[in-house]
Amino acid sequence: MTPSLLKLLQSVDTPTVCNAIEVAEGKRGFDNFTRGTMLASAPEEGAIVGYARTAKIAALSPPTEAPEVIKARRMAYYHHMATGPRPAITVIEDLDYPDCIGAFWGEINTSVHKGFNLAGTLTNGVMRDLGDLPAGYPVIAGSIGPSHGFVHVKEIGTPVKVFGLEVNDGDLVHADRHGALVVPPAIIPALEAAINKLLATEKIVLDAAQAEGFDFEKFSEAWAQFEKSRT
Repeated sequence: MTPSLLKLLQSVDTPTVCNAIEVAEGKRGFDNFTRGTMLASAPEEGAIVGYARTAKIAALSPPTEAPEVIKARRMAYYHHMATGPRPAITVIEDLDYPDCIGAFWGEINTSVHKGFNLAGTLTNGVMRDLGDLPAGYPVIAGSIGPSHGFVHVKEIGTPVKVFGLEVNDGDLVHADRHGALVVPPAIIPALEAAINKLLATEKIVLDAAQAEGFDFEKFSEAWAQFEKSRT
């Protein structure tokens, strides 16, 4: 991923990237995205973009393994999050879903992850401490709750599933208040041009619709240009 592509991805929303992937692939039908409604801790901060650092957690019941095993895995988890390629985001599957109760993402944990130079979190689990989370570290989560329950790390660096989206450690992920997607590796070299083409073609209709005197005739003319430009 080039610096210019990263900057562009950070400036657009996830629906735009979803459409641009189809432009790059030359067809409709891209489906590697989340299903359902997710919650954004800071929707005004825009998208989080980066290579996935994955893990699985649980919180409904106390861990059954020895305390030293749990502590060692927790530290291994933080080492995993502190290392690896950047930009990166944390992608966490809460194994208790859809009955998640353990808010792993509060003021302290988000501050630690931001300190590790991660761009944000995508999870099907719980977040809390809204209003106290650090600026510049959005969390896209499945729910909001007050308690951490018995939250503990179960797996590190394994494939995860968040709202129907399967994510492997190292996948390029784009997420915002609309949800998230995984960018297919094969289209990354073409993605910047595809986004720019998409924005240019959409502007044809948007400019016409926002201009004074817009009517069906002007819409028809703009739509014809739009159709011609995007093929």
